[in-house]
Amino acid sequence: MTDYSKCTITRYPTPVLTEKAQPVTEINDDIRALAERMKDIMVEQKGIGLAGPQAGVNLRIFVVSIDGTKENARVYINPSIKPEGPVVVNEEGCLSLPGLWGKIKRYSQCTVTATDLNGKEFTEVGEGLLARAFQHEYDHLEGRMIKDRFSAAAKLRARRKLKEMKEEYGE
Repeated sequence: MTDYSKCTITRYPTPVLTEKAQPVTEINDDIRALAERMKDIMVEQKGIGLAGPQAGVNLRIFVVSIDGTKENARVYINPSIKPEGPVVVNEEGCLSLPGLWGKIKRYSQCTVTATDLNGKEFTEVGEGLLARAFQHEYDHLEGRMIKDRFSAAAKLRARRKLKEMKEEYGE
């Protein structure tokens, strides 16, 4: 039994953020508790999505709520995504990289297939912000962050802030 109630937001450069997350092997009360805690963290941090690694947990799970409310948050376990449509550039931030924003290229549509907390597989098609959220959270499961998608100029602009975050972390 893992006590997920103590999970908090995980910030760069915590190693779990750069690792490929492991599949959820069983949907049980622990995973349900983790999903609830992730929704709480997302709302506390004023985000619209949160992935397992951002809660310090190396599991393939994320939550998304476009309006930022816990009531409308949906849980996606072991998701796969299929991005489609034209590529759109938009400003994006990340709860694990506070204060960093950058123009990120993402597909305008994205289909996600995942398992819910009852063990049922479902497919959802997102457009616009929802498609962006799916791709952003899925990146976290693959050990990627927005800083990895920055243009060369944006990477240069972010250098000092990333260095400060490393120093705060103790690297």
